[in-house]
Amino acid sequence: MPITEPEGLSPTLALAFDLLIRASVTPDDEGCQPLMIERLKALDFHVERLRFGDVENFWAVRGHHGPVLAFAGHTDVVPSGPHTSWEFPPFSPCIDDDGMLCGRGASDMKGSLAAMITAVERFVERVPTHPGRIAFLITSDEEGPAIDGTRAVVEHLRERNERLDYCIVGEPSSTATLGDTIKNGRRGSLGGVLHVKGVQGHVAYPHLARNPIHQALPALEALTREHWDAGNDFFPATSFQISNFRAGTGATNVIPGEIEVVFNFRYSTEVTREELESRTEAILDAHGLDFHIEWTLNGEPFLTAEGALVDAVTRSVERVTGQRPALSTSGGTSDGRFIATLGAQVVELGPLNDTIHKVNERVCAADLDTLSRIYESTLETLLSEPEETP
Repeated sequence: MPITEPEGLSPTLALAFDLLIRASVTPDDEGCQPLMIERLKALDFHVERLRFGDVENFWAVRGHHGPVLAFAGHTDVVPSGPHTSWEFPPFSPCIDDDGMLCGRGASDMKGSLAAMITAVERFVERVPTHPGRIAFLITSDEEGPAIDGTRAVVEHLRERNERLDYCIVGEPSSTATLGDTIKNGRRGSLGGVLHVKGVQGHVAYPHLARNPIHQALPALEALTREHWDAGNDFFPATSFQISNFRAGTGATNVIPGEIEVVFNFRYSTEVTREELESRTEAILDAHGLDFHIEWTLNGEPFLTAEGALVDAVTRSVERVTGQRPALSTSGGTSDGRFIATLGAQVVELGPLNDTIHKVNERVCAADLDTLSRIYESTLETLLSEPEETP
């Protein structure tokens, strides 16, 4: 029979149950953060609750001097969809007969949050006078617009020159087995909405109109064929993708007067947003289009190629699991893109990502205890007990 109550479970799994039972669909927190804050205050963390707009966030710090190792994550989850499509109710967590913890957010990313808290609890109990500082940056706006969440907290920290040296984001990074992949960077995301003007008219009299679809197609083909860069050792080549194309009045006999094309660049560190914008507009100009573009920067690319954090996390995964993780920058964006702007070394390490955002989201329950030990080992490596002076 599935386990439906947290009694008798490890501290990490018991906390995961307490978080998963709360239907914290973006931007609602539903009491997840107060639950975490209570645990952190018991460890003498100084906690700041930071509400921006409708979004709950908090920044918590323990210690007063030295390098800062922050754990970052989000309490919000995506909608579950129809509950009838789930094998178990999405906000009634359970461990099924296969040992899988089931529930919306089990992998993305309440399981990681629970593992972070219990790792810090064990570390502080053993090393109460640890050097450096431990921090938490938690939001309820990662799955939504991502404006009043981590982005806003980072700007708040920047304004007061807050130091942040290392950051572990608990996004589900693993692919086949826990810890097989560490995300040490992410591609940038640059979106655009292209408007091309023509002259509306009757399809029977094309000489009296100017069809913007016909005009734009050669230019769009040129954009899809453009070689933006070759990528590098950490990033694939930059890609251009059209996601939406809108035109027409709905009538079959009317040449449209304007089209709208929605597109996105996922780009590497080999090119800048300014270069992408100027090269795109140059191609459109070369085709003689009457156009304008609304640009939206969703995130700059970031990369932690090497350094103390990558070394510490890699060694911790090896120590706990016996396998050496691969470094990867694949996937979409994460809140790491905001945190990296503070000059911090940033990596993402969390459970398997094969069921995130899906019906019947689940994660191996035992993996969360293992993940907690990896986080704890990383704390030990970066914030070890100072040596006694002879």
